[in-house]
Amino acid sequence: MSELKASKQFDIRFSEVDSMKVVWHGSYVTYFEDAREAFGAKYGLDYMNYLNHDCYAPIVEETIHYHKSLRYGSKPRIDIIYRPTRAAKVVFDYEIYDTESGDLVATGHTVQAFVDTNYQLMLYSPDFYVEWQKKWKVFDK
Repeated sequence: MSELKASKQFDIRFSEVDSMKVVWHGSYVTYFEDAREAFGAKYGLDYMNYLNHDCYAPIVEETIHYHKSLRYGSKPRIDIIYRPTRAAKVVFDYEIYDTESGDLVATGHTVQAFVDTNYQLMLYSPDFYVEWQKKWKVFDK
């Protein structure tokens, strides 16, 4: 199985930086969200797919490691990598690069759990997600 991965280049907006023109740490959460949307569009695992199958997938864990600063005017790229698990969750890793220097700027990780429309934790992956994993052969070696 090859890695399921998507990339997205983006611009740093003025609203995302502090008075030193450095990206505010909280903006990285939004960049991760943008990456998940890009991944969903590429592989058919978008948020409407969850909703159409009567569930949600809220973030239950998120980590970010900052290696270098992003500054206003930068043109970074975020890579998102799907990490297969048989547990009832969706796991992604992230890497943000400065496209001008090639430097790794930040890395991160998220875990999403499944809940039903009554916000009750689902202990087993929904059928549509199991089928999605089969389609993309995430457990094939």
